[in-house]
Amino acid sequence: MFGYVFLLVVIIVVVTVFKTARIVPQKEAWIVERLGKYSCTLSAGFHILIPFVDRVRYRIDLKESAIDVEPQQCVTRDNITVAIDGILYLQVIDPVRASYGIENYLFACSQLAQTTLRSEVGKIDLDKAFAERTSINNAICAEVDKASDPWGVKVTRYEIKTITPPQSVKDAMEKQMRAEREKRANIAESEGERQARINRADGEKQEAIAKSEGERTRRVNEAAGRAEEIRLVAQAKAEEIRIVAQATADSIQKIAEVIQSNPAGMGAVNLRVAEQYVAEFGKLAKSSNTMIIPSDLANVAGFIKTVMSGVKCDSAVKPE
Repeated sequence: MFGYVFLLVVIIVVVTVFKTARIVPQKEAWIVERLGKYSCTLSAGFHILIPFVDRVRYRIDLKESAIDVEPQQCVTRDNITVAIDGILYLQVIDPVRASYGIENYLFACSQLAQTTLRSEVGKIDLDKAFAERTSINNAICAEVDKASDPWGVKVTRYEIKTITPPQSVKDAMEKQMRAEREKRANIAESEGERQARINRADGEKQEAIAKSEGERTRRVNEAAGRAEEIRLVAQAKAEEIRIVAQATADSIQKIAEVIQSNPAGMGAVNLRVAEQYVAEFGKLAKSSNTMIIPSDLANVAGFIKTVMSGVKCDSAVKPE
């Protein structure tokens, strides 16, 4: 008998401990009701409840949750039906309102995200739906977060996963993209050809300029060379004339000295001049078919007289 009583006491103690002692995991909040009315919220840790009076009514997960929003058939502003699905991220910030504010906040947020998605997609065209994902995500997140605030739920973000247009629209888009790629390829090819022609023209221009500069430099150098040649030839001729004149003057001076020292030498000089005159005149017929004959050809004596008068005049001038 005593054993049965002891066993009953142990069972009562175990049940009492099970009803009163609670260990709440991290990132969870438990809602406790006392006699059917909200009493308190248990945070992470060990807690003691009043047996048969307090009862854990809700267990709320405080971690951020990701809800997969089912694909929705959305109609764009240009009357194209597309299938869009996404992911909704949310977190409970007030366990009491999340427990008593709505029956199922996860289902409610998911349905609200679907309706808001259809509304936002209906405002834009299909082409902009692909380019304005960020604006659509922000709009859905703002609307759902505003609506879920009384439920104690914070919507952190919404992300569109896929946008699936009809097959006919896909084919048209592929044709459009293919045409656009071909257009860009043709433009790039024409731009390349244009640039190549510009480069070739510029190269030919530079080549012509270089050739003209080289030709100009060559002509300048040739002109400078010819000018220098003329100058040197003129200087050489001038020097030659000066040397001949000096030699002639020296010869005449010597002849004058000989005549002064020996008056009989005048005849020898006359004879030498006459011989030279006749010899040089005789060469004219040998060097050319054309002969220049002086009008007084026979007047050799007059030529000798003229030459000797010059010699006499020079001999009259005494050397210093």
